[in-house]
Amino acid sequence: MKLLTDALEGLGSTLLLLARALSYTRTLPRQFGRFIEQCYLIGYTTLPIVAILSFFIGSVLALQSGFAGKDFGAKQFIGLLVGVSMSRELAPVMAAILLAGRVGSAIAAELASMKVYQEIDALVTMNIPPARILVLPRLAAVAVMMPVLTIVADLVGWFGGAIISKYTHFIAIEPESYFATMRQYMHFDSVLNGLIKAEIFGFVVVLVCCNVGLNTRGGPREIGAAVTRAVVVSLILILVLDFFVTRVLA
Repeated sequence: MKLLTDALEGLGSTLLLLARALSYTRTLPRQFGRFIEQCYLIGYTTLPIVAILSFFIGSVLALQSGFAGKDFGAKQFIGLLVGVSMSRELAPVMAAILLAGRVGSAIAAELASMKVYQEIDALVTMNIPPARILVLPRLAAVAVMMPVLTIVADLVGWFGGAIISKYTHFIAIEPESYFATMRQYMHFDSVLNGLIKAEIFGFVVVLVCCNVGLNTRGGPREIGAAVTRAVVVSLILILVLDFFVTRVLA
């Protein structure tokens, strides 16, 4: 019962934080510097690890598809399998998980430390809404950068699969044939669905981490607990939302 109560309380506080942050949308142009800083932290610093993991995920997909398809002549569809799998599912989910671990934890730690050391209270005392300067720029930045990260993950994963398909002896598919199959059978809806998923996942991750950080109570020991809670809740929500968003977009 307490778990359900905590979940409902967290949902309510998260929605209230979202409403407060969106009410200050008109002030976003005056916070352009904060917005660019968050774009750098969310996008640029996350990009290398997204690219590295995407390359190897695409490579593993091609390799496993080659193992499965070599016995019944389905190797020519490896490009389609890698393309659809990366764009519809793996790229947005992986980017969101990396965002939660790389950026969400940092957001929760920063805001939790500000709350514990009463810096949030100081902002409220000075009539500076935390939702305006701490939450809104991060939400705007993740809305801009998540599609970019997902597109990069798609492209790098596709090329990783192409390289493995060419240089693995039992697959031996030329990149021209690999990408021709992808172009012939794959539709833009697959990429669009992945971008929609990434946008939803990224927005939810940043919002949840901001809410957990701003609602931290206690002493310095609670900062670590807040970070753990924010990341765990974010990962659970990514997988739960993935199911429902996939059902809606299917």
